[in-house]
Amino acid sequence: MARVLMKGCEAIAEAAVRAGCRFFAGYPITPQNEIPEYFSRRLPEVGGNFVQGESEVASINMVYGAAAGGTRSMTSSSSPGIALKSEGISYAAAARVPMVYANISRGGPGVGAIQPAQQDYFQATKASGNGGFQMMVLAPSTVQEAVDMTYKAFDYADRDMNPVLILADGVIGTMMEPVELPEMKSDEEIAAIRENKKKWSCIGHELDYANRSWIQPGQWDTHKMQAENEKAAALYESWEKDVQAEEYMVEDAEVVITSYGISARIAKSVVDILRKEGLKVGLIRAITVSPFPYKSYDKIDYSKCKAVLDVEMSIPAQFVKDVEMGVKGRCPIETCLCSGGNIMSREAVIEAVKKIFEK
Repeated sequence: MARVLMKGCEAIAEAAVRAGCRFFAGYPITPQNEIPEYFSRRLPEVGGNFVQGESEVASINMVYGAAAGGTRSMTSSSSPGIALKSEGISYAAAARVPMVYANISRGGPGVGAIQPAQQDYFQATKASGNGGFQMMVLAPSTVQEAVDMTYKAFDYADRDMNPVLILADGVIGTMMEPVELPEMKSDEEIAAIRENKKKWSCIGHELDYANRSWIQPGQWDTHKMQAENEKAAALYESWEKDVQAEEYMVEDAEVVITSYGISARIAKSVVDILRKEGLKVGLIRAITVSPFPYKSYDKIDYSKCKAVLDVEMSIPAQFVKDVEMGVKGRCPIETCLCSGGNIMSREAVIEAVKKIFEK
């Protein structure tokens, strides 16, 4: 397939359309504005519907409603906008309604900065809303990965009857790169997807109210609520098969850099540079950050490894907490951090690695 040059946000939207997304509701916020702008033009061309809601809260509940009706649906926002959508996302998780959303994250907390950051890691992987629900969270480091992950996310959402999050950042969202777009799902394929949802979707047929939790999410007796939580826990455990990570030159590494998203892309170039200088450096990149690739850290040779270096655009560090669970105290963990809209520099990572070697 021919490669085309696309900005990250627009590529995410086009990938969603090609995956069969036919409803999008959202609200403007930098740096994700190109996603709703693209959908506003593109969805009418394929018989879909775009709505700019009056707020983030209105938008997520529109998506909840469209998805409950069996339509592949999506929303997007950035950091504080995602926080406003958290109740609706939690309702979708409680109701077991599949949906996809993207966070093109920016600096914080609060309104913060409009520049890129990775300060939403805890929100994405630990507390996206009330009640302890979990989601698959995919973290691209290139525009091509953002395309591929978005396309696949709709299949994950339908398979699990659960929301799926694309956790990107302002760099991935606004940079332009060549991508190969996936095939457009045909009208027949999209119709088949909707047909398969008829047994549970809200399409006007008579319902078994005793077994349809999405009618009134959370309005269950305690025994039914616990049973549903147990089913959800079993679902989350099943995601072990979906864990993805890149393990780059880890086998003989004396320093292992670990990161995700745009920071990992920068870190990988550092590995190549320092390897040419004779320094044995490797990289573990989390591709799924939920579920987290803890087992990748078992592949480090701790008899050789001086330290693991966590690289992330967050102060205080957040990703490092999962890294600590993977390393299990088998070597020191150092950090190389920036935040608030400052982008990680290759020079800062090189300096941090060389300091470890000097020790």
